[in-house]
Amino acid sequence: TLLVDTLYDLAKTGEMLAGYRRAVPAAKSIGTVVNTHANGDHTFGNQLVSAARIIASRTAAEDMAGRTPEERASLMRNWQKHGAQGAWAHETYANLFDIEGIVYTPPTETFEREMTLMVGTKEVRLLMVGPAHTRGDVLVHLPADRIVYTGDIVFSESHPAIWAGPVKTWIAACDTILGWDVDVVVPGHGPITDKAGVRRLREYFVYIDTETRKRFDAGLSEADAVGSLSLEAYKGWLDPERIVLNVSALYREYSGGRHKTPPEDLYTRLRAYGGGKLAHSTHTHKDHS
Repeated sequence: TLLVDTLYDLAKTGEMLAGYRRAVPAAKSIGTVVNTHANGDHTFGNQLVSAARIIASRTAAEDMAGRTPEERASLMRNWQKHGAQGAWAHETYANLFDIEGIVYTPPTETFEREMTLMVGTKEVRLLMVGPAHTRGDVLVHLPADRIVYTGDIVFSESHPAIWAGPVKTWIAACDTILGWDVDVVVPGHGPITDKAGVRRLREYFVYIDTETRKRFDAGLSEADAVGSLSLEAYKGWLDPERIVLNVSALYREYSGGRHKTPPEDLYTRLRAYGGGKLAHSTHTHKDHS
């Protein structure tokens, strides 16, 4: 058996594993885990499958070591000491997850660009397509089943978050998926989709890249760029406040890394977006770090 990603805390990971075991008897023993990237909502539950072979890209493993559950638990415990970022984390996660006591469980193997696994007679291909959402994003492709598990390269019916970029690499990752013979796309967040969902996400990136570049070249501030950017075409998508993060990432990209938004400013604007009402998704185990 191969499991793609774990969840943000042990309770939810345990529920997931119990559901798998009821549906698939072989899931009583997870042989291999692939962590698609370093965010805690895809890795913190590794503790419950620690006997498995745990695989990630090298850069994802490096990032995991710098973002442990113990460190996140400390932030959540002492959120008042961390300004706007602490307040945002408390508002977003405190009532949804319990990460106290989770033990950091890192990958046991890493790879650079590509890796092929066999699960019984089934071929599973891993392809590192980052930096995009994070530095080490991995796609998990099952050619015979025409399925791809995308990690957070695909957000379905919700706004993505550009933590690493550049955006062109993320667009290229979408093109890679669209070039494969796949029918089913399992996203990192949101409902299962297909190539139409990938095309829609690609269109989003092209749109915000084009429109944000105009505003950057015109000398607008990040806040003014966000305020003037219409998201009407994506009305109904969850987490629209992430446009604050994405414009900030694009400004950093356009400036060659010279433009850096202070975290206090970024998280203050993130909290204030839409009049202070964050559209947090309820059907997904998400992380923003």
